[in-house]
Amino acid sequence: MSIKPLGMGVVGAGSIGIRAALQHFSCTDVQDRVVLASVCDPVPGRAEAAASKFGVGTHYESYDALLEDKSVDLVTICSPISLHYEQGLKAIDAGKHIHFNKTMTVTAAESLDLIAKANKAGVKIVSSPGQMTKPGMREVRRRIQEGELGQLAWAVTGAAFGSYHEHEGLRQGTDVLTNINPAWYWRKPGGGPLYDMTVYGLHSLTGVLGAAKRVTAMSANAVKSREFKGETYECDAEDNTLMVLDFGNNVFSFVYGTFTGGLAEGWGPSFFGTKGKIIGTKHNDEQIVLPEGVHEMGPHVTGVHATMEENHVFEDMMQLVDWIHDDNATPIATAEHAAHVIEIIEAALRSSETGTAQALTTTFEQV
Repeated sequence: MSIKPLGMGVVGAGSIGIRAALQHFSCTDVQDRVVLASVCDPVPGRAEAAASKFGVGTHYESYDALLEDKSVDLVTICSPISLHYEQGLKAIDAGKHIHFNKTMTVTAAESLDLIAKANKAGVKIVSSPGQMTKPGMREVRRRIQEGELGQLAWAVTGAAFGSYHEHEGLRQGTDVLTNINPAWYWRKPGGGPLYDMTVYGLHSLTGVLGAAKRVTAMSANAVKSREFKGETYECDAEDNTLMVLDFGNNVFSFVYGTFTGGLAEGWGPSFFGTKGKIIGTKHNDEQIVLPEGVHEMGPHVTGVHATMEENHVFEDMMQLVDWIHDDNATPIATAEHAAHVIEIIEAALRSSETGTAQALTTTFEQV
């Protein structure tokens, strides 16, 4: 049975908009299900240049103009995190389905409000990072749930921010598509390694173990300035955070988001129990092997997409595409999961300020 392809609107033609959306959806193998209908970006000439390069139907400098475009059925929000809530509200009002790049919003309250409003409006939303779309993470969860590690004791995950944003390829050029400034990553609200990188480990950790119960943490802003193309930018986002999560049943986890270093290996957290350990992609020092032909990033990452950057984000967007085409589809990259992870980040920062452990109130259904 043939279906009408959905029209994708790409909100922001920056690094993630180009690598995760425009490059992937300009490939012919997905255009029976979704096509690039429109792109917007406030930088003069950037949306036009992106539309020309990737064959996008229309282009705008205004987000509101994109939402008025009748050819747009869903949007992927590729803007700075601090804009996600406001842009999500507008998309819901316009009746557009939404994929949020990580992190969905700055606060859990914002995410929960979007979820409630989207449900009322009949709008479908998903949010990256959909870590449990990965067959390897699902296999880790199976092994732990079926007792292959015995009594679980603790886990560890996290990420280091480093200086990689300054050196990404799409930021080194001189034209409008390759001179993208990364300075927002270093500023509040929504900047820093917790929102940018630790969010991956938190989605994996909670995807395996379920919702956390409480958190305690210490956090600081250690790097006060960074340089990009000869200019110095002040940094005020927390970039040195260590936290401990309580998952109940005497299971704890150490989680970090810092400006240097790192412990986590492979594509996931590490887990330790009375019968052994899973460290990254190895179970008791033996590699966890996926079935032949199964891509580690998810079921839609096939063909040319397996060789492209940000294919895990493409997978999350395809989860939404499938769900729009089929109401019975079950998306894995759920907004409820994203809201819980955001609450963990918020609570960790609050714990650091108050010096007390913080109870968590959100939860989500493991898919």
